[in-house]
Amino acid sequence: MRIEMHQPTVTFVPFGGPDCRGQFTPDRVWIEDRNGRIVEERTNPRASFAGHVLETRWDQLQMLYFTSYAMWNYLTTPLLFTLPGVDVREIGPHKEHGETWERLQVRFPLTFPTHCTEQTFYFNEKGLLQRLDYVTDIVGGVAAHYCFDNTAFSGLVFPILRRVVSRTSNGPLISDPTAVLILISDILVW
Repeated sequence: MRIEMHQPTVTFVPFGGPDCRGQFTPDRVWIEDRNGRIVEERTNPRASFAGHVLETRWDQLQMLYFTSYAMWNYLTTPLLFTLPGVDVREIGPHKEHGETWERLQVRFPLTFPTHCTEQTFYFNEKGLLQRLDYVTDIVGGVAAHYCFDNTAFSGLVFPILRRVVSRTSNGPLISDPTAVLILISDILVW
């Protein structure tokens, strides 16, 4: 996966086949072969989720769209907070697991490729991301997304283990099954 830091552009290699790659921009996703010929594409990919619920099966272009925007968001936080139209404000501390985390409420523009326009980010005393809360607009999942194993790559620190669990009005259901588990083995920053 290759991610552009300053704009939502992602490339997955391979994707959709051993000799293909998946390409993402907010308004278009496509799969191309090794010669750059388009195998399959979709414009306005977010609209393809209309009417979806958690149990709805996705096609590979929907998977490409969701995975790309999610990973772009995850790997560019907190840099993405500085992009035009993104509003960030402190909303006070939160206690969890015997620690006090500072919270930021972040509002993204409606056109921004992300889970939802308003999310809450939790940072520990070292300024490292511990958790983010969101609702996935495309399917309505209410999530608490935990970040572990912060690791430095080229001087930048990324949580390389991420676990997403359900979140209710009483808080996250840590004992519930893991909805998504992400393990990042390597990051090259240039």
